[in-house]
Amino acid sequence: MTDHNAPNYPLLAAPHIQLHGTVNEMMYATFKDQLLAAPGGGPIVVSITTLGGDPEMARAMGDSIRLLREYTGREALFLGKVAVYSAGATFMSAFPVDKRFLTRNSRIMIHERIMNSTVQLSGPLNTLAPVLKAKLNEIEDSIRIQEEGFADLVRGSKVTLDELKRRAPDNWYIEAAEARELGLVLDII
Repeated sequence: MTDHNAPNYPLLAAPHIQLHGTVNEMMYATFKDQLLAAPGGGPIVVSITTLGGDPEMARAMGDSIRLLREYTGREALFLGKVAVYSAGATFMSAFPVDKRFLTRNSRIMIHERIMNSTVQLSGPLNTLAPVLKAKLNEIEDSIRIQEEGFADLVRGSKVTLDELKRRAPDNWYIEAAEARELGLVLDII
């Protein structure tokens, strides 16, 4: 197998939506604008280069792709360029594995969600337990959301959910060729 197969996928040469930088509200706005400006028919190609960012914005962009696919039957192709880290991998999970591509020498990085939080306990004792329970509920729900995304990311690949959950705490970096071998992407261009 050659290192890349760009000639086999001419559609990927000119993505309709090109995203780069931090996944945040600005990227989401850019995504929505480019999606509206994309041609109305045929496959749509979305490329991204990102070191990560807000996983909820990545999920929102992914939901737009899912809804487009489910309501119109339109094919959406994912093209990861150079770095598809963290929230970028979350966005990638919205595309079926046979619709995912990476440029050669690209890398995916998958890790667990990160929370930075301080719990301030102050007041009557009977008011403190609900504060702690609320934080625990937030953590538990975030874990459920993370696992849903992990399941979407590996669905249809050779990677098991258990393997991903085992490797994610250590920041799992996956080179393009390995991603193809693992079935996380269809091919390298």
